[in-house]
Amino acid sequence: MHAIRITEPGGPEALSWSQVPDPVAGEGEVLVEVAATAVNRADVVQRQGHYPPPPGASEYPGLECSGTIVELGPGTEGSGWSVGDEVCALLAGGGYAERAAVPVGQLLPIPEGVGVTEAAALPEVACTVWSNLVMVGGLRAGETVLVHGGGSGIGTFAIQFARALGARVAVTAGSEEKLAFCRDLGAEITINYRTEDFTERMREAGGADLILDIVGGSYLDANLRSLATGGRLVVIALMGGRSAEADLGRMLTKRLSLHATSLRSRPLDEKSAIVAGVLEQVWPLVEQGAIRPVVDRTLPMRNAAEAHSVMESSAHTGKILLTR
Repeated sequence: MHAIRITEPGGPEALSWSQVPDPVAGEGEVLVEVAATAVNRADVVQRQGHYPPPPGASEYPGLECSGTIVELGPGTEGSGWSVGDEVCALLAGGGYAERAAVPVGQLLPIPEGVGVTEAAALPEVACTVWSNLVMVGGLRAGETVLVHGGGSGIGTFAIQFARALGARVAVTAGSEEKLAFCRDLGAEITINYRTEDFTERMREAGGADLILDIVGGSYLDANLRSLATGGRLVVIALMGGRSAEADLGRMLTKRLSLHATSLRSRPLDEKSAIVAGVLEQVWPLVEQGAIRPVVDRTLPMRNAAEAHSVMESSAHTGKILLTR
């Protein structure tokens, strides 16, 4: 088969559409003929040499895919899946390829009303948003959630999901165009982080009960100051650095909590539980139209370098898809 290889750590030019050995379905896995995959910020960091795949995962980038099951591996009897089923899937790697081996617990059916290509935009963001807003963050109706990077794939999904739960949504983004798009998705408080102080805006709004943060270190103090009493900060990426000092006195006084989570490195049973939760609680919202995939553009998989350049420039809103 062909797959996108990282020839050496570096820029987008390090991505090569190459002939590679076919994957083999291991115990509890199926082979999926990939129709599409999506570009995630983690793929960029992996290409740069800073985010290696977890042990046993494919060396190729790609944390989600959609396509058709073409082979059932050993131990998948009675799983409910069959050759020919159209699926989308959460991956630890390997989506930038013509075929991918997928643990059965990480498969999802294509939601009704969603095409097989655009379904590739859903697994990673749905699992990330649901696990962090609900499992970790405990978001409830009537609460206020601040989503950093509202125009990203995760951000556009989080806005819709939080609104569907009955929460009030605030977002940050770097352009007025992205903020307008976020408002169209349901965000009530929109903050241009290039020209405004999000801490002041959130204080005026009564503080956030929950913050979903992709920035990390450089935002830590401002995030803590933006939380309401009893607020929760969930850090899921480190675009602004991995370390910072926290004012524990403020955290004690306001009863704040800080969580840092990663989806890719979780063991199979935890990922399977998250996928099951998404199927039960998120997929109905997609099928009802309360949440829709937001796709910025679709490019041929062999043009992954172009897709990474777009991702790094932050010129996109929503997801960037790669198709066969």
